[in-house]
Amino acid sequence: MSFIDEIKERAKQQIKTIVLPEAEDIRILKATEIVLNEKYANIILVGDKRKIEEKAKQNNVNIDGAKIIDPNNSPDYDKYVNLLYELRKNKGMTIENAKELVKDPVYFGMLMLKDEESKVDGLVSGAIHSTSDTLRPALQILKTAPDTKLVSAFFVMVVPNCEYGENGTFIFGDAGLNENPGQEELSEIAISSSKSFKQLVQKEPKVAMLSYSTHGSAKSESTQKVIDATKAVKEKAPNLKVDGELQLDAAIIPEIAKMKAPTSELKGEANVLIFPDLNAGNIGYKLVQRLGKAEAYGPLCQGIAKPVNDLSRGCSSIDVAGVIAITAVQAQSN
Repeated sequence: MSFIDEIKERAKQQIKTIVLPEAEDIRILKATEIVLNEKYANIILVGDKRKIEEKAKQNNVNIDGAKIIDPNNSPDYDKYVNLLYELRKNKGMTIENAKELVKDPVYFGMLMLKDEESKVDGLVSGAIHSTSDTLRPALQILKTAPDTKLVSAFFVMVVPNCEYGENGTFIFGDAGLNENPGQEELSEIAISSSKSFKQLVQKEPKVAMLSYSTHGSAKSESTQKVIDATKAVKEKAPNLKVDGELQLDAAIIPEIAKMKAPTSELKGEANVLIFPDLNAGNIGYKLVQRLGKAEAYGPLCQGIAKPVNDLSRGCSSIDVAGVIAITAVQAQSN
């Protein structure tokens, strides 16, 4: 059974409700059809009901079973205007601003997620919105999780016919959000990513702090950042298997690890790869996805108080359906 099939089976064990605020995009509607057919989550679509139903009919997509909510006609509109105002009034929010923002499906979805009475468990967006347009309302409304210092993003990469990682499954972090993390931020990304690996893959995380250098083979400000971040991870999470700085081959190939990093406790078996900056992480995941024909799920978010996940704007409906399943499993733990 593949990684995503296992995730879907876990999602079925405790059905969660996921809100999709980009419901006028055909990929979202096709993903909704997949989810409802496979019965692993309840779906709420946010947007103009007439346009959503018309788009589904034109493309022969069956979304029967999904709940559709139009912010403009919702009985919760005034309630959410007041909720947003109260949450943000110290930051300059006015009632007039709140009235406009609540009409935005992403803001409305986040407010549903904040509202315990709505019984919404997670949100997936990003097919047509930028990462900032998805995460800004998440951070404004939901805030960060109590035990988290930094919100970061990761990808679950599933590489076919691959002997490395956890049978070809890896987490890449941060490959979607933090542009140039310092050593402290890098250490937080590593710890959060290890928890996400344990939560989603249910195997022991083995974390490699990546660089262009292995154990001092080169020295620069950028390699020192990774070395210092690795030390910080070991201090904060002494039971976590982690090593760095490591080149990619020394991190995931046992034979190379024996030569380049013979003292590494990872022994070339890393399954959580932490990139030194967003350039490396984003390029790395796209290379593996396109040249290695890997499934790429994400960017998934860690550190927000409720499960909120971003999508790549190049995502397919199958990608969206997979991220919905992952969000549902995250909601079970949440």
